[in-house]
Amino acid sequence: MSASRSLDINLLLSEKKTLFRFLTLYTLLSVVIVGTLSFIYYEFQKDLMLQKKRPLLEDYSKELIQNLKTLHINFDKTQIYPRSKNYESAIFDNYKERIFSTSNKDINLDKILYLQNDTIALVTIPESYYLGAKYVVVSVKDDGLWRERTQKDILFYGVIAFAIVVVAGYFLLHLFLRPMKDALELLDRFIKDTTHELNTPVSTIVTNIELIDKESLDAKLLKKINRIEIGAKTISNIYQDLTYLTLGNKIISKDEEIKVGDVASQRVEYFKSLSDAKKITMSLEIKENPTLFIDKPKFSKLLDNLISNAIKYNKIKGRIEIVVSKNSVVVKDSGIGISEENISKMQERYARFNTSSGGFGIGLNIVSVIAKEYNLEIEITSKLKEWTKVRVSW
Repeated sequence: MSASRSLDINLLLSEKKTLFRFLTLYTLLSVVIVGTLSFIYYEFQKDLMLQKKRPLLEDYSKELIQNLKTLHINFDKTQIYPRSKNYESAIFDNYKERIFSTSNKDINLDKILYLQNDTIALVTIPESYYLGAKYVVVSVKDDGLWRERTQKDILFYGVIAFAIVVVAGYFLLHLFLRPMKDALELLDRFIKDTTHELNTPVSTIVTNIELIDKESLDAKLLKKINRIEIGAKTISNIYQDLTYLTLGNKIISKDEEIKVGDVASQRVEYFKSLSDAKKITMSLEIKENPTLFIDKPKFSKLLDNLISNAIKYNKIKGRIEIVVSKNSVVVKDSGIGISEENISKMQERYARFNTSSGGFGIGLNIVSVIAKEYNLEIEITSKLKEWTKVRVSW
């Protein structure tokens, strides 16, 4: 997989992540709204069912009250509580204590008409307290047909409404993101055009400075030339980073066998003027000079970003130790270090943990992209305010 393809995939994954987060939040809100509407609809259907049952229960209640009246008048002749196969009943006194009931179910005397479990109950207060009963309750069994019908309606229309809401949210998201995507595309084209135009002048400056015979210059002029060289190489490094980010799809890998130690020596020499500007001592130890089959410019860019970061985040009169061995290259600096919790985030694009120094937070991301392309492993260790070590192994 090429570096440019990896970058394109990262951008696509980032966009998908944004879409996923928005749709997740939007879906949760939709579920809450649909759930609330479903609850309201359920309660409405329940109330509608109760109102349909009310006339029947009122007839049963009148029948029971009439029977209680008859029993009250003839209590000395018969003491049998009136019963019916059509309904269950209960009577309560003024203190809401049960006098008699044909059922052992709990009854709520604070409501008039209600559904409890599978029972529909009507509470009535008769004009006269026959047998001391202030509350007369009649109840019938709920057949549950309305509930099944309501649940089917909620499921059917809920799924349709939820699907419509999600689809609408998806298109709304793209509609709202369109101005931002257009702006990003415009910015991307601007950066591509800018980096393309920077190539020739930056390369010309760096090349011509390297051709100058510095030994023949006086100290004052040499100092000025060194400053120009530092600035030009800094711009050149930024240009190369931007090239990987914006022109990556035009970069063709040309893998070849390279000597890691030789490339490391070239890059150390290239950055000598930048390290000298901060009076940083940079040492290179080549224990072994292994061979890698890799695109040389990409491997050079990998080392460049590691060395550049070691210079950027180092202290004045610090040191940088670069060690090349059989299976790895290590770059260690005596800089500001990084906290342990931030080490795992260092390879993310635009990740920066120090606003007072450094670049755009893209250097280590590019290192990571190149490493993944060639199955190289990156290990970062650090001690805050003391040192940072990056090991690239194969």
